[in-house]
Amino acid sequence: MSDTVSFKDLATSDLTLETVYLGGAEGSTGNDALAKLLPVGNLGGFRPKSSPTKGKAAFVVLYTSGTSTDWPDELDPQTGIFTYYGDNRTAGSADLHKTSRRGNALLHRVFDATHATAAEREQVPPFLLFEKALPGRATRFRGLLAPGAESVSADDDLVAIWRTKDKVRFQNYRARFSVLDVGKVERAWIDDLIAGTAPVASVHCPPAWRRWVKSRSYDTLIAPSTTIIRSKADQLPADKAGQKILAAIHEHFDGRPHDFEKCAVAIWRMLAPATTTCDVTRPSRDGGRDAVGQYQLGPAADPVLIDFALEAKCYKASNSVGVKEMARLISRLRHRNFGVFVTLSYFASQVYDEVRSDGHPIALICGADVVNTLKIHGYGDLAAVKGWLQTLFPPAA
Repeated sequence: MSDTVSFKDLATSDLTLETVYLGGAEGSTGNDALAKLLPVGNLGGFRPKSSPTKGKAAFVVLYTSGTSTDWPDELDPQTGIFTYYGDNRTAGSADLHKTSRRGNALLHRVFDATHATAAEREQVPPFLLFEKALPGRATRFRGLLAPGAESVSADDDLVAIWRTKDKVRFQNYRARFSVLDVGKVERAWIDDLIAGTAPVASVHCPPAWRRWVKSRSYDTLIAPSTTIIRSKADQLPADKAGQKILAAIHEHFDGRPHDFEKCAVAIWRMLAPATTTCDVTRPSRDGGRDAVGQYQLGPAADPVLIDFALEAKCYKASNSVGVKEMARLISRLRHRNFGVFVTLSYFASQVYDEVRSDGHPIALICGADVVNTLKIHGYGDLAAVKGWLQTLFPPAA
């Protein structure tokens, strides 16, 4: 169970990683934990705190509910990278920088400064990540963020992407941040920032932030997971929108399982863009593999290509992938190959446990993964997914 801080103690509390800050008992907006913890208000996912220095932000709170369909902010604990979508999240604004809170404009300036000089990085406000927690209006502190990441290029850490809503196209930012290895952000540093002190000028500045400003080095908080055995609930969408998307994909390929294999390859390519070739095999000659391909490692000038075999099952969400189906793929894997299994349903607990316990190099892509991958690539609702299916995988005439 996570540590908690009571509502009455929030205004003087430090920010401790993974701690839950409790809201007030009444549950109204005035009992919002984040607004009591930091002077940033109680609305919106992008909450900057203005500095006494004109035109600057003292710090910025990024608040995520983790439930957005079209804009799935995501923290990856294994890499320490947080993906955040800017604040132009609805159709209607032609200029992605002219948002009500000017969040995208600030992101643009911040990421420009990130790749400039140390003097310019000194002007970058610290970013504090919080997410919705239970009970009521509680919030959880997920970490101190620095713009960019060691493993993400300057061309990819802030990207303007297109989305379509109600047949209107518009742009928003996708930003990548690193969670710094800072277990506690002292209240004294927050107070200094609010008073107008530059982040690195404060004696309470975390060393990891100071090093990032000086040399753009990332002391990233990486938390490798133990062996993962996802439950059925974890492998299927919890929301009705996601469930309808899976049902629509299944209906689209009903009676055409071989055509679904092409869709599975497309999903895999979204998840693994370093995939080079990936060819669907002929139904009569698949040898236990619905597709075969190669994944590229290393520099483009001298790549290493790893062979893989892909299996796809267009199952309903209620029909699990069992031992027989998995054994078919495992038996076809050659030395130094890996496997990919894509399904619209879920992997039975015995299958999941055996694959992981025996160390089989197989990527298990379940129904929830399919939906989340489509969302990340701009197909966040039922209409968008149906359009994607009709365009790329139309039924035979």
